[in-house]
Amino acid sequence: MTLNNVDTVIKNGTVAFSSNSYKASIAVKDGVIVAVGSDDIMPIADNYIDASGKYVLPGLIDCHVHVREKPGDDWGIGSKAAALAGLTTIIPFGAYNSEEKETLPQAINRWKEEAGRESLVDYSFHYILSNTPYIIESLADAIKMGVTSYKMFMTYDHRVSDSFIANVMDVVGKNGGIVQLHAENGDVIEYLMNKSIIEGNTKPIDFPNTCPPWAEAEAINRGILLAKMTDCPLYIVHLTTQMGLNRISEAQLEGQQVWGETCPQYLLLDETSLEKIGPFAKIGPPLRPADGLNQNALWEGLKNGYLSTIGSDHSPAPSEKKELGWDNIFRAPNGDPIPFGAPSIETMVPLMFSEGVIKRKLPIWWMSRMLSENPARIFGLYPQKGIIQPGSDADLLIIDPNSKSIIKAENHQSTTGYTPYENWKITGKPWMTLLRGNILLNNGKLEQNPGIGKFIHASAPISPISGMSS
Repeated sequence: MTLNNVDTVIKNGTVAFSSNSYKASIAVKDGVIVAVGSDDIMPIADNYIDASGKYVLPGLIDCHVHVREKPGDDWGIGSKAAALAGLTTIIPFGAYNSEEKETLPQAINRWKEEAGRESLVDYSFHYILSNTPYIIESLADAIKMGVTSYKMFMTYDHRVSDSFIANVMDVVGKNGGIVQLHAENGDVIEYLMNKSIIEGNTKPIDFPNTCPPWAEAEAINRGILLAKMTDCPLYIVHLTTQMGLNRISEAQLEGQQVWGETCPQYLLLDETSLEKIGPFAKIGPPLRPADGLNQNALWEGLKNGYLSTIGSDHSPAPSEKKELGWDNIFRAPNGDPIPFGAPSIETMVPLMFSEGVIKRKLPIWWMSRMLSENPARIFGLYPQKGIIQPGSDADLLIIDPNSKSIIKAENHQSTTGYTPYENWKITGKPWMTLLRGNILLNNGKLEQNPGIGKFIHASAPISPISGMSS
């Protein structure tokens, strides 16, 4: 061994790579991994971490996060929640001020300044594009700044036209970026929502009927064809349906760069949650029927590699605004829409370990693939992030598989005060994380201060790992 003393050696743990796992030690120096192998070939370290009986994963990435403006789950609260939840990198959605004709570079610099002061985890950015044609002029410059991912909505009041999507895809594809779509047919949903209101069907349980599964599949098909026409990589966010999955897998088999994400809520919950917790279960797209058809298809998609990632879609809508939706799930008495979304960043990691690895017997490296390497590949952070190998950032998550706990909103950082998983029993917990070699989380306590997080310059997407994970 030619290495001199290193800063840290993590030993005796089962290391989960993206396609296998085995007992190994990891040496860290100056914030990066310098060696991976058996303990007897490790250099001498200043600090040793004993991971006996535990799993060691590459630092996990939440690639679907909404950080709100103050007051609410802002950068400080959101990144603290992420750090306590076992994450080391997040990729939230930024927005630009269209009324002031703010350009994307201006918006990116504004966000980098705020995040640089407050973030406890590393971060990159996506940006949401609204139907403002002027913004396309600054897309190429923004991509050069390391923000390569752009999202558009095909539904809701701020949905964009197909021609706008095509124009954005043309620029993003030519400049080494990726387009994300919230894929639902907005015209159909608006028609069904208005019809439901006129007919007096406004209870929470009436909401899913206004967003049928085929409206998602139709929009996914349209997005795939637009991406093919413009030769642009496409990422479908928060997939909920078997029909949509079938269309994505079909495009992949034809060789198109189309990748999909789903979320814990679409794997674990169903529309009966709207009977139990009403507007607090209003998310978009909606939770699907309790027959298990879509949920089982999504699990199979993750297992077989047709779905590439899991994101939380953390969208912490205020309780007081959600509460107004018990009588009318669509509109508050003053006419404002009842907000979509739920706090999810603090529950994703323990739920996916408990429900995926423990309950469904998926291999531990399935988590490394879906929550680390594949997000890093798709969003241009690989190999700096997402992998345990020499030269990569020493971002690590150590999971205690034997811990037992119960999810309680009162224990969360989110200002919303609720979780759709209240009283859910969990096996396993994030025990320790390292962020660029620094111990961040240590048995439930944070050891770093706000501002330790750094902006990660994203590059062009590369294909995620696919294929069977068991």
